[in-house]
Amino acid sequence: MTYRCNIEVFEGPLDLLLHLIKEQKMDIQDIAIATITRQYMDYIELMQDLNLEVAGEYLIMAAELTRIKSKVLLPVQEQELEEGEEGEDPRAELMRRLQEYQRYKEAAFELRVREHDRQQVFVRGGDILWDEDSGEEMIQEASAFDLLNAFQNILRSKEFKKDYEIKVSVFSVSDRLAHILEILNAAKTITFDSLFTVLNSRQELVVTFLALLETMRLKLVRIQQAKQFDPIRLYLSADHEAQAQILEQYHAATEIEK
Repeated sequence: MTYRCNIEVFEGPLDLLLHLIKEQKMDIQDIAIATITRQYMDYIELMQDLNLEVAGEYLIMAAELTRIKSKVLLPVQEQELEEGEEGEDPRAELMRRLQEYQRYKEAAFELRVREHDRQQVFVRGGDILWDEDSGEEMIQEASAFDLLNAFQNILRSKEFKKDYEIKVSVFSVSDRLAHILEILNAAKTITFDSLFTVLNSRQELVVTFLALLETMRLKLVRIQQAKQFDPIRLYLSADHEAQAQILEQYHAATEIEK
């Protein structure tokens, strides 16, 4: 039976586009539409290969990117005849949407920074609680797209043998989820790459990645990195009691779905 994973950790198609633009160090006002479209489709294909539920808005954006790409490739004369006027840059509307969305994201980030700064103000005479993990303050939350990008790199780095007969083997997402929690309960933090070091089959890699996404959805684990392209690290976000309660509900829901 194929495992179907429906996880609400992906922000949306505009977030994916902004991620790709930042990754390629492009100017948001001059997007290389062919490159972005190709990479966007690669992400969609990977999400579908992983049996992740791809929301319709992602597919709508894929169609929109394909349309824009085809218009950009048309000779100027043909494009103007089709539009009946001196045509606007086919990318213009998308770039406007991305710029507006980016402004909202930056405003939200600024509010989070102000909230954090406000938490550092202590009233005279009040108790001051020192955070032992204060060294992590500058670490940023890694997005689901950062994880997908890191997972793509791991898949590329592995050499999967195809010259032997594959025997039946079962890899359970729930078992791998428990394995990830076991490691984190012992080590407190690990790197994303270390989860896959000893895994050699594509099936093991995929199931482990899906299990990690489940821990994010269940708010058992948080994913952080100092800055883009730096190593991604995993941290526990629930104590033992909370883990037990969440896992009990998770297993009960899994049994109902079966």
